[in-house]
Amino acid sequence: MTAPLQIPDDLRAMLDAIRRIGRPRLVGGGVRDWLLGLKPKDFDVEVAGADFETLQRTLSPFGATDVIGSSFGVIKVRSRSSGAEYDFSLPRRESKLGAGHRGFVVAPDPALNDADAAGRRDYTINAIALDPFSGALVDPHGGVRDLRARLLRHTSAAFGEDPLRVLRGFQLAARFDLTLAPETAALSRSIAHTFRELPVERIWAEWQKWAEKSVKPSRGLDVLEVTGWLKHFPEIAALRGTLQEPEWHPEGDVFTHTGHCLDALVVLSEWQAGEPVRRRLLMFAVLAHDFGKPTTTARREKRGAMRWVSPGHEAAGGPIARDFLRRIGAPLELDVPVAALVGSHLAHHHGAAEFTDTAVRRLARKLAPATIDDLALVMRADANGRPPLQSPEIHARVDELVARAHALAIADSAPKPIVLGRHLIGLGLKPGPDFKPIIDAAFEAQLDGAFADEPGGLAWLKARLSR
Repeated sequence: MTAPLQIPDDLRAMLDAIRRIGRPRLVGGGVRDWLLGLKPKDFDVEVAGADFETLQRTLSPFGATDVIGSSFGVIKVRSRSSGAEYDFSLPRRESKLGAGHRGFVVAPDPALNDADAAGRRDYTINAIALDPFSGALVDPHGGVRDLRARLLRHTSAAFGEDPLRVLRGFQLAARFDLTLAPETAALSRSIAHTFRELPVERIWAEWQKWAEKSVKPSRGLDVLEVTGWLKHFPEIAALRGTLQEPEWHPEGDVFTHTGHCLDALVVLSEWQAGEPVRRRLLMFAVLAHDFGKPTTTARREKRGAMRWVSPGHEAAGGPIARDFLRRIGAPLELDVPVAALVGSHLAHHHGAAEFTDTAVRRLARKLAPATIDDLALVMRADANGRPPLQSPEIHARVDELVARAHALAIADSAPKPIVLGRHLIGLGLKPGPDFKPIIDAAFEAQLDGAFADEPGGLAWLKARLSR
């Protein structure tokens, strides 16, 4: 039994005031999250029976109001007492008159009934409303039933008018561990050609939610596959059917492995505790870690038998990961660290039997601005993505790498050069083109362990200059 929804006091006061001019309902993701046992992050209110001007006038005593276009009938209120923001809207009708995600004409209709008002929403789980006074659910499209069945089903045929709704399904399935209803998958396949109508910033917004908020990210990839939308992301589509050696990968092809790795990542406590920026970095690194396999996989002799191998796939995957990130409109600052993590995700396999200080310092430098702590999570997700195979030896190897990096104080940042231009000036040299080769050589010596502090760096520098 779901506990009663806890409505903030300031919002409760607003609802009491609105009750005198119309019929308020709590709607959207806040109701959905509450029914799933999650704490709602947003409270959206739909008000029937009132006109826009009266609604705005009623809300203005409670805080600053920001009108998101009177044609849309949305008012954002920043509460004077708490600083929280709440969205209030009128029921509205939508008509598709032009191509693209924005080709809609929206008309507020205060007289719209609950079923018709909910019918414009994308999925039934987002079309559930709550009467804030009686506590009664208003569920004309069976959203509660679908939530219990962990099913993502479109609310009406109008779903097909907006291609963005397919990508919303992709991230919603991953965020709430849902499966797409067969009829919704069929409708999504029929509009797969409309993908090109979507602005790249809207595509990124859905991928960002997937990367930062997923509890079962493989569900999102499943949605892309079952809807035929995987073809719009060819770097991922190429993973399906790329074979792996069953001895090392009993789970199946690279697409299946990648899904398992993503699901393994999000259960790691370090990922869950991370800031959104770090979570998305790690998610895209794990998604892309085997992007190089489709072009490098071949059947070759290894350890006395013919096997599926993918030599050099980690290096090949970095540029492909960059292409993918550009395709989905990701921020540019993701390119370098994602590619670096992809290119080094097998460092624990290809290194020496023991991690030397020099090797760990150079690895940290290669990864920057990503870190060895980041790489360790990618490695652990990769190791755990091969069910039912367990890999305690890989985790022990990663533990060694992390311990060595922490001992060198570079687990969460790359080594910084000790010898700088000011040191050369202090020894009487004039700034010029000769500075850079000397500083670069000093940094290489530092990485090799020739010195570890400023006095040691100065001694090395004096010896170098004396030669």
